[in-house]
Amino acid sequence: MKTYLALLASCWLAMGPSASAHMIEHVMPIPTMGPFARAEPVSAQSTSALDFTFEGIDGKPIDLHQFKGSAVLIVNTASQCGFTEQYSGLEKLWKDYHARGLVVLAVPSNDFGAQEPGSNAEIKQFCTNVYALDFPIAAKTVVKGPEAHPFYQYAARTLGAKNAPRWNFHKYLINADGKLVDWFSSSTEPGDKRLLRAIERALPAKPTALQLPAHAEDVY
Repeated sequence: MKTYLALLASCWLAMGPSASAHMIEHVMPIPTMGPFARAEPVSAQSTSALDFTFEGIDGKPIDLHQFKGSAVLIVNTASQCGFTEQYSGLEKLWKDYHARGLVVLAVPSNDFGAQEPGSNAEIKQFCTNVYALDFPIAAKTVVKGPEAHPFYQYAARTLGAKNAPRWNFHKYLINADGKLVDWFSSSTEPGDKRLLRAIERALPAKPTALQLPAHAEDVY
């Protein structure tokens, strides 16, 4: 083992940090899923806000392409936040608008105030038992900084870093054409008139035979 580490150290000195890091990553691969996952690089070819996949709360992928033709409201959430009660309003949005083509996607994150410390199983239990959420929920995800999920990197690049999440329950809205069209601050309640007007504009002209499940379990 000492010989192996010495070899790696000599490679580091000979090759330089960036090349050596590349080599070490292949010797000890960095996970792409789970609590220590590193976000994959944002593709320069991403032209649609639907070109991304989240890990679901149960570990199954949530490919945003399945929501093509729908409006999608993506909200970074937390279970111990002063805004957590917004879950009730988000569930109401889902019930009021999903038949017309709206998807609500919760993206739990521990990035702000460490207010989502639990495991994915604990987050799901909380969302189900306390708020009876029926819309899709992603696994706990990094949403800010260089390790942010690729969607959040894309969103910051598209709408501007100053419009990226600064706290829990920030909201991004994607229209039925797959375009990221608006954002709303954490303090914007799900029933806010400006948000509702934006959702109305983002909805498809005619509801599609959308991949809108009757229950969120069908998504994740």
